[in-house]
Amino acid sequence: MATYLSNIGETSRILSRARRVLVIGCSGSGKTTLARWLSARYDLPFVSMDQAFFWLPGWISRPREEQRALIAEKTVEPEWIMDGTNPSSFDLRVPRADLVIWVRMPRHLCLWGVMRRWMKWRGQARPEMTEGCPERVSWEFFRYIWTFERRFAPKIASELRRYPVPVLEITSRAQMRRLLDLLAQQP
Repeated sequence: MATYLSNIGETSRILSRARRVLVIGCSGSGKTTLARWLSARYDLPFVSMDQAFFWLPGWISRPREEQRALIAEKTVEPEWIMDGTNPSSFDLRVPRADLVIWVRMPRHLCLWGVMRRWMKWRGQARPEMTEGCPERVSWEFFRYIWTFERRFAPKIASELRRYPVPVLEITSRAQMRRLLDLLAQQP
């Protein structure tokens, strides 16, 4: 039931009216950068799922029931830009979203994005991460990124089809720039 958008102009019009936007995608794809930009552009609260729901200091995973309770509490708020994929919580988030932006960059760009991020933030927590969770990389994390499209994208697509929500897939840096340029020109 999801409606996949193909027109960047149409998406920019939807975004100008949207009050709740999900930005999803593989790690390193640029989803957080996009979500932060949209948050600033439309003066909507930015919500990092990693920081708000998933991680406690020391890379301790918050209990799943607590994660879901926090997500449910946040999604009833009237405005947000939420950065994070986690299809297991789509049932809480997607029905409340006005738009889903799925950043689907090629895996080599995602790997490059993660490495750039690691070089910039190594030894410290990024602004959108829980304090006490310094930036890190591992072979397991690289494998997750390398296999994301094959292993996780089909589940994401299947879950999104369950909801009547507009979805924009951004698959290149050029497409991302076109969207940002259009949005920047809006009054």
